[in-house]
Amino acid sequence: MRIYKAIWSITCILLIGACGNKTETKTEEKNTEETHEESNIVAINDEQMKMVGIEIGSVEMKNLTTSLSVNGTLAVPNQNKALITSLSGGIVRSISVQPGSYVRKGQVVGTIVNTELSGIQQQLISINAQIKFSEQEQKRQKELVAGNAAPLKNLQKVEAELNGLRAQRNALHGQLSALGVSTSGNISSTLNITAPISGTISDITAQIGSNVDANSSIAQIINNSELHLDLFVYEKDLPKVASGQTIHFTLTNNPGKEYDATIYSIGTAFVNETKAVPVHAHVINDKTGLIEGMSVTARISLGQNVYQAVPDEAIVNNGGKDYIFILTDKKVETHSEEEQEGNGHAEADGDHKELPETSFERIQIIRGASDVGYTEIKPIVNIPTNTKIVIKGAFFLMAKMTNAGEAHEH
Repeated sequence: MRIYKAIWSITCILLIGACGNKTETKTEEKNTEETHEESNIVAINDEQMKMVGIEIGSVEMKNLTTSLSVNGTLAVPNQNKALITSLSGGIVRSISVQPGSYVRKGQVVGTIVNTELSGIQQQLISINAQIKFSEQEQKRQKELVAGNAAPLKNLQKVEAELNGLRAQRNALHGQLSALGVSTSGNISSTLNITAPISGTISDITAQIGSNVDANSSIAQIINNSELHLDLFVYEKDLPKVASGQTIHFTLTNNPGKEYDATIYSIGTAFVNETKAVPVHAHVINDKTGLIEGMSVTARISLGQNVYQAVPDEAIVNNGGKDYIFILTDKKVETHSEEEQEGNGHAEADGDHKELPETSFERIQIIRGASDVGYTEIKPIVNIPTNTKIVIKGAFFLMAKMTNAGEAHEH
């Protein structure tokens, strides 16, 4: 009986030991895998650094302009837009401009034929003749009254008739001058149509031979010299905006060229049912290629502040997070005993000689303001002062780290 009890005790001890070894082995494997998954260290040798052009620098303190991104459209104020109309009806005889033509204020852009014009001119000629006769009669009556040869009332009657004729002449003069018709005495039924403002012809609505009246538009002029931006700023951002702030904007459909503007007016009511307030800005400097109605994407400059910043190329993204790489003394951990044995055999055989390597640590950061090729960074962990960082070639380090992780998993 004692022998059986002894055998049973030994068997239990062996089983417990085996289970313990398996548990430790699994725990070690699990810990190793976790260590590999969480590793943020990557190492490369000098030859690789030169090959991919990795450059080392430092985090700098930069004056970066903070900005507010908004959308809007280009617009021209109504005082810089005009419809070309005729003050009298008629038949269009000629059109001397086309869409895109630049015209000056007062320039003739077309002609209209109106037979009623000749009748007005004939009246003017007749009135001028009557005035001339009345002036002669006035002179004669003055002489008669002075010699007591005629009563004073005859002179007064002539003068009243003369004043009435002069009033009629002035009215006809004003009518013809408003229509742009000469009052020199030459009768013509052609009426010149002139541009009311300087600008570019944007549209022509009439054609030769069409009948137009005084309310009909023949063409439209837009003067882009006062082109401005209509931007829409939401309620939460409104306190950040003020007159005089600089705006940099690009065309939504052509972002390759940047333009400038300056805020001159801020609305005091929301647009329709939105929570956006209109902000108006003058477009300054170059306006080439800008047309009313174009959609724009703009950045309102809110001012400059000093931030910890790195070149844009120093920041890389992986898995939706942003990182930089810093120089470190930490070493890449060996993945397995087999790798150690393999490296030992290789060194023993003399087949491979490893080059000195430089280690870099991946640090997660949060992006901030961006300007002039630099971006503000807010590291998740504290970075010691004067820490060296990778300012060029960080993408290669991220690729090497990612590939190494994938290879280990397989």
